Amino acid sequence: MSRFLLVVLPLQGHLFPMLAIGQELVHSGHEVVWCGPEDTLRPLVGPDATVHPTGVRAYRRYAETGMAGVRALWDGYLLPFTRFILDAVDDAVVRHRPDVVVAEQYALAGGLVAHRRGVRWASLCTGLLELAPPPELVGFDDFVADRVARAVELAGLPADEPLDPRFSPHLVIALSSPGLTPPDALPPRTVLVGSALGRRPNAPRFPWHDWDDDRRHVLVTVGTIVGHMIGDFYERATAVLAPLSDDVQAVFVTSGVDAKSFPGNAIAVDLVPMLDLMPRLDAVVCHAGGAVNEALSYGVPMVLAPVRAEQVALSHRVAAAGAGIEVSILDVTVAELDAAVRAVLDEPAYRAGARRIGDEFTAAGGAPAAAAHLVALAAGG
Repeated sequence: MSRFLLVVLPLQGHLFPMLAIGQELVHSGHEVVWCGPEDTLRPLVGPDATVHPTGVRAYRRYAETGMAGVRALWDGYLLPFTRFILDAVDDAVVRHRPDVVVAEQYALAGGLVAHRRGVRWASLCTGLLELAPPPELVGFDDFVADRVARAVELAGLPADEPLDPRFSPHLVIALSSPGLTPPDALPPRTVLVGSALGRRPNAPRFPWHDWDDDRRHVLVTVGTIVGHMIGDFYERATAVLAPLSDDVQAVFVTSGVDAKSFPGNAIAVDLVPMLDLMPRLDAVVCHAGGAVNEALSYGVPMVLAPVRAEQVALSHRVAAAGAGIEVSILDVTVAELDAAVRAVLDEPAYRAGARRIGDEFTAAGGAPAAAAHLVALAAGG
């Protein structure tokens, strides 16, 4: 039995994959200690799990996109979050003496403390921005290198320390596959494991009594964080899907929009049980957030309307793989969005592209494969 300390970023799309990997480690008989906000973790990991609390630092919503958004992410959240949890993570490492620290890529404190304490550690990359930044993000590498240096300084390490807390020198686990990730973008000791899906004890209820088995189904979601940045995108999606209602039933994740705004025959809910819903869907319209890997796992093609840089990075790769169509969330017209939705519904090539990536995900092994790599690292591999 090995002991693992999992340091999380308490945002849903980053937290669920870590949860799935933690579940696999526990199932294999290993000891898992969680480090993060207890109010966020406890409903997911259950009453018997060990949670080393960090306290809560609120996520500040920002409206910037492109490189301005990258700067807002680092300066407004990641560096303050790192400073806020450093002592708690250090206390967790000292108290629980893990064989391996597993840090979500943006939970920088995990790698910083593990390096400082001489503990082996692994990074979990939930997205592709750090691996394959879009070419339109001019100055990305230099900017992030500067902010990484500041994070190293926050941890009291020498300025010339050869350390990037985004990428462990021991093991980098990337939730991707060869069809999505340029091979030359991978840091040393990177393994691609596809998507990491596990049990979600907090999955919301869904009004299945309103589900029409005789129609195809399209999910429209922009998640829970960027709803203030989408303009009238839901109105345009409604204008596209309402005329298709004889054949297509839409499911809208409302994201703060009044449910009365959606077509009367659509299902509009605040949240959906994504892993229960996904196998029943024919297409997804989304902002290229956490739903992408979930959709690809089930071979569901997408219309991608990314907002922030990390979503743009993933959207570019999915479109290039033929698994979806990318549109501008602010500028796409109703006619253009209608054409994109009809294409992913009716043209077999998009579903074939999504299934091809889904097959790569299956072959990569998902959460069980990630857990196996971590166990090997703990054993000295």
